[in-house]
Amino acid sequence: MPVLSQNCRCGSTESRIRAAYRLLPLGLLASCLIAAAPAQAEVALTDVDFELAQLDLAPAIAQPASAEPLSFQLTAAAIQSELPTADDQSVRIAATDDRRRLSFGSHVKAIKTEMAVAFGYMTVVNVAKIINRGETSSFSTIDEGFFGKDTRNLGVDKLAHAHNTYMLADLIGARIRKNTGTTRGTAVTAAVLASGLMLYSEIYDGFKGGFGVNDLVFNGLGAGFSVLRNTTPGLAEKLDFRVLLIPNNQIYSPTGPKHYRQLRYMFAVELAGFNQFERSPLRFVELHAGYYGKGFTDKEVDRGDPRQRKLFAGIGLNLNELLFKRAPRTRFARAASQALDYWQPPYTYVHVK
Repeated sequence: MPVLSQNCRCGSTESRIRAAYRLLPLGLLASCLIAAAPAQAEVALTDVDFELAQLDLAPAIAQPASAEPLSFQLTAAAIQSELPTADDQSVRIAATDDRRRLSFGSHVKAIKTEMAVAFGYMTVVNVAKIINRGETSSFSTIDEGFFGKDTRNLGVDKLAHAHNTYMLADLIGARIRKNTGTTRGTAVTAAVLASGLMLYSEIYDGFKGGFGVNDLVFNGLGAGFSVLRNTTPGLAEKLDFRVLLIPNNQIYSPTGPKHYRQLRYMFAVELAGFNQFERSPLRFVELHAGYYGKGFTDKEVDRGDPRQRKLFAGIGLNLNELLFKRAPRTRFARAASQALDYWQPPYTYVHVK
């Protein structure tokens, strides 16, 4: 994504348009999480058909009326002898819808409305930026680097690309699962669609500054992490990729270097996802590790601050476990719970650099 010129005034039309574009992930998160929340709460049920052997009650019925009243003595052995075993051919477990593998086209068809809205939004925002600028150039590519000290935002913008694509893939996948009732293959389809949307947006940049090849690399990494997290059993309960936003004097800066200066990207390991901690007080604890940069905003440059790339680690509070216990009941609670998978609230951690 292009970064605003440091000399651009916040009140300009282009600044407002770019601000809206920067808020795309937040807008998608707010709307799609609420829509997708029920999908996370649903549990696929397996239809189990039992064929029970018919009990022969003829001898009992044939007893004379003067006989002693019938008595039944249920023992564990008796019950076990009457119920079918796992190896019994009389037990047939039907395959559920969750095990179906739909085609890529079927997945896309199931979310055609959502994809049309996302595609339309990106088109309007990017076309408006070109029109507002009043000039375009021939298509070109640009090498912005990754995390070098000479890069514009010290690589924080690359992590933003990875996180945005990862989050978008997760949301698309949730909608596919909700609309189709199946999970097989949805993570890969969602990753491809999310990467396609981000690629579509980057193409516009090729006519107004340069197509960022480096951005595509991190788009792919974010999409790949979404696939890994959603296809590895138990990983989603143990590992999150989040963004931590540090408030500044404006609370939130939607664009430019000040925007990236606020962001810290991190992995969070949730102890609650491990069996040995699920009943321990340690289930409320998370382990954090991440990256951020400093020294590249206008104010920092004017002060002569050095450009610094920072790694950090620490512990945090598992708000999902504390507030929702992984079982939110209402739609709003489900949306809030899922938002915490992608966003780390300020002042809920202790980090060391």
